[in-house]
Amino acid sequence: MFKDRSPKGTSRTVHQARQQRRTMSLPEVLLWQVLRRAPKGLKFRRQHPTGPYSLDFYCIAARLAMEVDGTAHEYGSRPVRDSRGDAWLEAEGIGTLRIPASELLQDLDAVVRAVLDTAHSRLPLHRPARRGGPPSRAKLGED
Repeated sequence: MFKDRSPKGTSRTVHQARQQRRTMSLPEVLLWQVLRRAPKGLKFRRQHPTGPYSLDFYCIAARLAMEVDGTAHEYGSRPVRDSRGDAWLEAEGIGTLRIPASELLQDLDAVVRAVLDTAHSRLPLHRPARRGGPPSRAKLGED
């Protein structure tokens, strides 16, 4: 199991994430129905609070955020805010995959394949050492 190294959410973002879990959009619900089953052994969280943001979906092992964007993300100040959020997440070592809601509604399977492929490409090459680390050389009988 991978430890969640993402920045903790503020009390405001935690409250916001809890509220958003109750009011998910149709594209988010469709994607969650697939991701909640841990496809290919990957575990996902929905409406995960991290720092000043609440991520639509988050894979801890891959350090990958998935954001479902409706048409509102194309207008006004939203593109600038989205790119600012993506930059902040990238600085924290978290990649962002933006998924247009229209694509989710048209071809859910293709979107899920893209999410899983992206998540697998971001996985570390090895699993982290067990708690306490590996045994010392003296315990192994090495010099």
